[in-house]
Amino acid sequence: MPASKFSFEELVVWQKAVDFASRVIRLTECIETERRHYRVIENCEAAVVSIASNIAEGNGRRSTKEYVQFLYIARGSLYESITQLIIFHTNGWISAEDLLELRELATEIGKMISGLIKSHK
Repeated sequence: MPASKFSFEELVVWQKAVDFASRVIRLTECIETERRHYRVIENCEAAVVSIASNIAEGNGRRSTKEYVQFLYIARGSLYESITQLIIFHTNGWISAEDLLELRELATEIGKMISGLIKSHK
């Protein structure tokens, strides 16, 4: 018998955020840079994981106010992630094509998060 799903797993925005995090993590695994920059890469990985994590955590809260607060945190982590990816591109660590693809997915996720926020206010 298959395990039951958590309600957040049904959210398309959560699914896209998991995909976004997986893509970014796979991309960062290919970055070859000096050891002193590992912290920046780890920060980016933490930020992308935080997006889906905060959507899920907020979904599990008992109040709408708390849910919306976690959605704001998720959106902030999304913006943080894009900023870091822009810096990666500026430093030549990722291609313009990779950045464009991730920006497009991030834009879609951002709109979905904003839509959820508006629908719960």
